[in-house]
Amino acid sequence: MKYAIITGSSRGLGAAIAKRMLEENVSVIGVSRSQNEELKDLSSKNGVNYHFYTCNLASSTEISSVFQEISELVFNKQTDQVYLINNAGIIEPIETAGLFDDQAMITNIQVNLTAPIQICNLFLKRAKESNVPLSIANVTSGAAERPVHGWSLYCSTKAGLNMFTQTTGLELDNQQSPFKVIGYSPGIMDTEMQSTIRSSSEEAFAELDKFKDFKEKGMLKSPTVVANALVKLVLEGQVENGKIYYVNDLL
Repeated sequence: MKYAIITGSSRGLGAAIAKRMLEENVSVIGVSRSQNEELKDLSSKNGVNYHFYTCNLASSTEISSVFQEISELVFNKQTDQVYLINNAGIIEPIETAGLFDDQAMITNIQVNLTAPIQICNLFLKRAKESNVPLSIANVTSGAAERPVHGWSLYCSTKAGLNMFTQTTGLELDNQQSPFKVIGYSPGIMDTEMQSTIRSSSEEAFAELDKFKDFKEKGMLKSPTVVANALVKLVLEGQVENGKIYYVNDLL
């Protein structure tokens, strides 16, 4: 049996990835704050296992509890492959440095950076103990590679996730490990995150008009298109450890 564990599976890119995995007969474990009924119905229709776990990724304690339980389910002799897709992320707060709310700042760093590292750490440990093949894809952003006025937290956390991915990939290669970890930059998509971005102020986000144009001119990619490219990449298995893959190079 093959399992795909997907964070942020209730909507947007996460839901699209989960749907595609189910269509490929990969059992899906969705992790988010709320259930996606469409995924549940699709799994029943296709006869593929689907599990849902609610988890607040802003809580390291909750992450430890939930993902320990998930790891006990998937890392066993009946499992042929585990795919971990760290997709969940938040853009807020969109604000300039010096004006952050402390709790919003801490939550951003926890969800975007600490949570995927914590989950990767646990899964790599369990994969090594059980000898179950593991492939990890950390969803990043083009914002990891350039400064964006008002996005210093988002840019910084995604840059940190890129470096973690690249360094972990190097370590796995040096250890001659069979496990894989990559980054995936999905570009600009028509999701709720984009709606949040467009609702910010020009004072907080200097590129507001540019992002409004993306929507008005139909430049936002469908989450389904972006998800299909990622799923095809990871299922084929021919990936370079630590590499950051870009959606435009895969389409």
